Amino acid sequence: MEKFLQITTTTKTKKEAQEISRVLVEKHLAACVQVLGPITSTYRWKGKIEVAKEWLCLIKSKKNLFRKVEKTIKEIHSYEVPEIIATPIIGGSKDYLAWLENTEI
Repeated sequence: MEKFLQITTTTKTKKEAQEISRVLVEKHLAACVQVLGPITSTYRWKGKIEVAKEWLCLIKSKKNLFRKVEKTIKEIHSYEVPEIIATPIIGGSKDYLAWLENTEI
């Protein structure tokens, strides 16, 4: 069973993405968060097609922390329904996975 996750969320602003990143790392809920952007997202919302500039957060965490990560993101996030998706990390470099294992999260 996979022990680690990459959790993704998108935000409206870089500032919001950086705040989520900082809080998750400070609370020992993530080993690392990368903020990418701006990106362009196209989606359907309340019957309309929307196109928005967003910032993408790639969060490295442990599977057993997912609910706490989700709760923390929702407490900070400005969206009514934020994207919060977890993908199992099924492989990676031995050194990086060892770093994840040994990081205090």
